[in-house]
Amino acid sequence: MGKIEIENMEFYAYHGHYREEQIVGNKFLVNLTIETDLDTPAGTDALRDAVNYQRAYKIVEEQMEIKSKLLENIAGRIIKALYEEFRGIHRITVKVSKINPPVGGKVDAVSVTMTR
Repeated sequence: MGKIEIENMEFYAYHGHYREEQIVGNKFLVNLTIETDLDTPAGTDALRDAVNYQRAYKIVEEQMEIKSKLLENIAGRIIKALYEEFRGIHRITVKVSKINPPVGGKVDAVSVTMTR
């Protein structure tokens, strides 16, 4: 058992509750941790036995292109899509952060972290 981590994936997307956010867009960061068997691919050195992190990135990218009002919705969709794509995953944690969110004051980011 081990972890594959893809950190600070950066996307410009059009998520948000407010209409303006869905028009203007914003920068988002996504961090992904996938807990899975690493012993098999460590021994075989074969991509077919591993979670392909390039494909995992593409799945996150695809989900980030779908407009959502809530970060929770984005995180849930990412997790669902990853479980549908890969076998043998024990746990996924995804953190979606909206940079400089419209909260009425100076805030670097607001984030949602979901584990399933």
